[in-house]
Formats: sequence, C-alpha cells, structure tokens
Amino acid sequence: MIKKILLILFVAFYAIAGIFHFIIPETYLKLIPEWLGDALTINLIAGGFEIIVAVLAIFPKTRKLGGYLAILMLLAFTISHIYFIQLGHCAGELCVQPWIGWVRLIVIHPMLIYWAYSISKLKVP
Repeated sequence: MIKKILLILFVAFYAIAGIFHFIIPETYLKLIPEWLGDALTINLIAGGFEIIVAVLAIFPKTRKLGGYLAILMLLAFTISHIYFIQLGHCAGELCVQPWIGWVRLIVIHPMLIYWAYSISKLKVP
C-alpha cells in the first residue's frame, strides 16, 4: 500500500512541477544560468520532461524508464541548484535563507534521486 502511495505522489509531484514550468515560467527562468542558452526553451524542455516522467511512471512497462529519466533530469537540475547558491540564494524576487539552498542541494536533491530510483524498481500495477 505504501509503495502505491509513493508512486501516486511521485506521479503527482512531477506532473504538477512540469505544468508549473508552463504556467509560471518566470519562477524558473532566473534559476537557469545564461551560459546554458535560451532560458525559456530550457525551461519548457524541463517542464516537458517532468510531465513525461510522470506519465511514464504510471505504467509498469515504462516505469523503469521514467525513473531513470527522472534521475538524469535531476542530475541536470543540479546546475540550477548550484547557480541558485552562487546567486546568493536569490533568484529575482525569490530569496531564501542560505541554509535552504544547501539543504535542497545536499539533502533534498539526493532524496529525490533515490525516490526516482525506487520508483523505477516498483512492480505495483
């Protein structure tokens, strides 16, 4: 039962996060370093990948691929987490305490990677 709940939460988390990239792109644009290229395009691709991950995780036959894509995506997102810390923990009007940026990078991000790995191994329907 707990595995199914974790799967449902995973799907909801990535679907909502992906949709937000399209609804409120300005939240993400300031977190994308200029040297990566066009921030809007990168943001839309990231949102699309999050939605794809969510959809792939729904189905047992594609869940493993979804989990592994999530891991690759999260590794790519590490750039934005480091960039956020380099910006002094502010991206535009979004400012947080410095420790929050570090906790996101060192604790939360690895937990999300582990969650994606765990999801890739689930056999629940």
